[in-house]
Amino acid sequence: MSERVAIILAAGVSSRMNTRLPKVLHEVCGRPMLAYVLDACRQVGAGKIYVVVGYCAEQVRERFRTACDIVWVQQDEQKGTAHAVMCCRRFLEGFEGETLILCGDGPLIRVETLQILIKKHASEHSAATLATAVLEDPTGYGRIVRDAYGNIQGIVEDSDCTSEQLAIKEVNPSYYLFNNEILLEALEEVRPDNVKQEYYLTDALSVIISTGHKVVAVTAVRPEEAMGVNSRAELSEAGKIMQRRIQRELMNKGVTIVDPDNTWIDARAQVGQDTVIEPFVYIHGEVKIGQGCRVGPFAYLRDGTVLEDGSCVEPQKPVSQENMEEFLRKG
Repeated sequence: MSERVAIILAAGVSSRMNTRLPKVLHEVCGRPMLAYVLDACRQVGAGKIYVVVGYCAEQVRERFRTACDIVWVQQDEQKGTAHAVMCCRRFLEGFEGETLILCGDGPLIRVETLQILIKKHASEHSAATLATAVLEDPTGYGRIVRDAYGNIQGIVEDSDCTSEQLAIKEVNPSYYLFNNEILLEALEEVRPDNVKQEYYLTDALSVIISTGHKVVAVTAVRPEEAMGVNSRAELSEAGKIMQRRIQRELMNKGVTIVDPDNTWIDARAQVGQDTVIEPFVYIHGEVKIGQGCRVGPFAYLRDGTVLEDGSCVEPQKPVSQENMEEFLRKG
């Protein structure tokens, strides 16, 4: 099995989010977006993770200061995805394994998808492999261009597409796996010859194809996984999808959630078998709930709460004018 490292692109500024916080630190179900991508890289055996930071880099470093497997790479000017990878060159030179490249604003990434990508790369003995998605609305994504035999010919960014290419629904959600040495050679040939005058990582794939190396694209990314978060609306949508995942996993482990649509459970919470979560429960932070408990309805469990097996959190008083006046009197 080849040795593997990962590069996570996390340097960008998101003007559409109208924020002072680095985009990758915005939370989805209680965890920063970047945390989900880091976990996925670890679970597929990335021995070292290079995180490319730029905007408010110190805040990002501070949030993950305890992680010992991260190498922070500074990208002072955001000149495109290939430029971000070029910033990692000094760490990658001489490495003969595989380089996984992902975006830090994709919290909905699934380990299963990365495993498909890695397996395809190994079975095809390819120089580069990417995982693609098919979307009903591909607006904003690079389009996958294939020949009549289904072989990938390249990726065209949305802003550079012809009207014919804009109709392609197979897109590039930025899940890449490269032979590291071939990647570094290809990056030398990338030029900013495009509408945005940026160095595109997709152009490195075109270089690899043109030099006779094998590039493979496997359609393995679910539409929900393809979504990068670039606005507050997309952040909210990502949170809803992640919440469904969290609750589904808990229910599969034997937890009863009476009304999933009116329950919110933090990604860091632990809930034991045969516990019942009643409607309108909000569980925030690193909460530990034992087996056979009953929580709610209308309960709020704060970060750090621990419930022993068999505990019961009584329903909270509904908000009334009398209750509100009592609350205000108490300060």
